[in-house]
Amino acid sequence: MWSELSSLPILTLLTFSPLLGVLILLLVPKGRTRAIQIVGIGTTFLPLLIALVIYGGYDMLEQGKALTEQTSWISIPLNIELMRGIQSWTFDIQYHLSIDGLSLPLVVMTTIVASMAAFASLYLKKRWKTYFILFLLLEVGMLGVFMARDLFLFFMFFEWTLVPTYFLIGIWGFMHREKAANRFLVYNGLGSALLLVAFVILTATAGFGPNPAVDDGSQYIYSGNLNVIMQNLGNPEAFVNMAAEGNTFYLTEGMRTLVFVLLLIAFGIKLPLFPFHTWMLRVHAEAPAPVVMLHSGVLLKMGAYGLIQFGTALLPQETASWATVIAILGVINILYGAILAFVQKEFRLVLAYSSISHMGFVLLGIAAMNDIGLQGAVVQMVSHGFISALFFLLVGSLLQRTGTTRIDELGGLAKSMPFISGILLLAGLASLGLPGLSGFVAELLSLLGLFGTMKWAAVLGAIGIILSAVYVLRGVLAISYGPLNERHAGLKDARLVEAMPIMVLTACIVLIGLFPYFVTAPIETGVEHMIELFKVRG
Repeated sequence: MWSELSSLPILTLLTFSPLLGVLILLLVPKGRTRAIQIVGIGTTFLPLLIALVIYGGYDMLEQGKALTEQTSWISIPLNIELMRGIQSWTFDIQYHLSIDGLSLPLVVMTTIVASMAAFASLYLKKRWKTYFILFLLLEVGMLGVFMARDLFLFFMFFEWTLVPTYFLIGIWGFMHREKAANRFLVYNGLGSALLLVAFVILTATAGFGPNPAVDDGSQYIYSGNLNVIMQNLGNPEAFVNMAAEGNTFYLTEGMRTLVFVLLLIAFGIKLPLFPFHTWMLRVHAEAPAPVVMLHSGVLLKMGAYGLIQFGTALLPQETASWATVIAILGVINILYGAILAFVQKEFRLVLAYSSISHMGFVLLGIAAMNDIGLQGAVVQMVSHGFISALFFLLVGSLLQRTGTTRIDELGGLAKSMPFISGILLLAGLASLGLPGLSGFVAELLSLLGLFGTMKWAAVLGAIGIILSAVYVLRGVLAISYGPLNERHAGLKDARLVEAMPIMVLTACIVLIGLFPYFVTAPIETGVEHMIELFKVRG
């Protein structure tokens, strides 16, 4: 069965399957609310099913190799008069999708979180048709980011996510939604500009070489293909590494450092990396709960994934040179986020600063530059994706019932809502790294990987875990216990439509905590190649 499925364009089907729901929604009258909800939510289960099929069959691939779809997409002829002896010279953009051990857990996590966020969208009150169209378009972009293996195809999907996210925040958010949406667009637009500069430099240098499809060497291309660029950067005889006079394709050490810094800042804005984090705080506070589930659960992970896939993998020597800086930035994220989370009175801001803190562990895993650290970084992305999605799913339930998430206006909710309060406590315990839950595995691997190279950073990171226990328990216990606000007496607990996504996300957190092999097994095959790059070129 797997051999038959792998012969199909299954990655294309996975990436663009949400468009089926978009086409159906365009035909459904806007007054048919129930039909729109069924189509919008139901469509998200199609990519989820395909992702689970790929995950189930991944071990059947030879040595866990990547599942790939690749074909020529855009080919632009260039002026051959500039180069002697060349019959053709083109700029090529390839339609190149691939799933490997690094991206597979993130793809599965994306489809699960998207489906659960679709359920949480039932709280919204207006413009259902437009909302679900934008929601499904956003899912296409997120899936494409984690599978694109051409720099410009990746950039296209990366930019794709900005448009629906902007409108989802600006239309369905709270009082200051327009300011939050504008700040989101400005900061991420700046990051995209820096990312494009870095990609152009890489393509114009490491992407240049003979067309591999032609043996006589008469045809040359500028390629944005990730594999081509990686091979050329590691080949001493490639144009990009030849310091000969007149070689305009040579990438000097200074230019390599510049490219790495551009990638670090560009992806750091999305991560978010201190001090480029302020836009994210507004989004967490103003966007509706299902949109924040996608934003905190998935979109922030795009920055961390890009830094690993396009920064660390392509420029391992520069990563090694900047490892201490990356570790320092990770420690700053952890401690800064934890300290600021402790003093917040708005629970959504507590979670926002908590995200900043927890993404610092991803930076520590990258700075470790070993298999344990990188595994920890990716597991942290997956774990935090589920934990933050669960938190904001519960935040949506609280907002719908109480109209507020201010800690000082809530209290005693465990009496009237024991199920929601109990899951809120479990999410808090997972966030602070309780053994048996996913947060413990992720943070442990990141710190273990770093302990052998930078003990001081590992120790400071461990202090961040202690601080997280303080601010998480402070917020969760204040909401669930203490005196009950009279206005919130008699509130109803979770309905079935709420309980189902809550239990799914909870099950994922517990499953990873008890059986981390489900995530670490594919990741191990995905980071092996990077470890070899560290040894050979680092």
